[in-house]
Amino acid sequence: MTGGEGRLTHFNEQGRAVMVDVSDKAVTARTAVAESRIKMAPSTLARILDRTVEKGDVLAVAQVAAIQAAKRTSDWIPMCHPLPLTGVNVKFGTSGDDTLTIAAEVKTTGKTGVEMEALTAVSAAALTVYDMCKALQKDMVIGPTMLQSKTGGKSGDYRAEG
Repeated sequence: MTGGEGRLTHFNEQGRAVMVDVSDKAVTARTAVAESRIKMAPSTLARILDRTVEKGDVLAVAQVAAIQAAKRTSDWIPMCHPLPLTGVNVKFGTSGDDTLTIAAEVKTTGKTGVEMEALTAVSAAALTVYDMCKALQKDMVIGPTMLQSKTGGKSGDYRAEG
């Protein structure tokens, strides 16, 4: 939340929003992994996994949406730096018979991290699943969405508990 000097990093001396200057930061390899979940009826999840949703292969479309979203994160998050990503890997799984899990690992070599890109990727994938399945079920619940881990940079590594 605050910079090393005890001040907020996304505000200038007039209290106005700024994109943080990363000019003096070291270039390091950086990764971030985020996860989201979508709770739904077991029958909806079964149709997704069986690829019998009328709109098409839900997971294939959600995977492309996640990758596109990671690449375009700075278009959506105002203070986010545009980054040259070196990799985006999206994986799907299940938790029980009613929850789809989505994980995205994003990588770059740069001066700032890719946490926002990973979080945006899983969010876009979840929203795509909802969009493609809303005719089957409107009460699907997205979340929680969270950062699982990050590596690289001045603040060091992070791993969520549990």
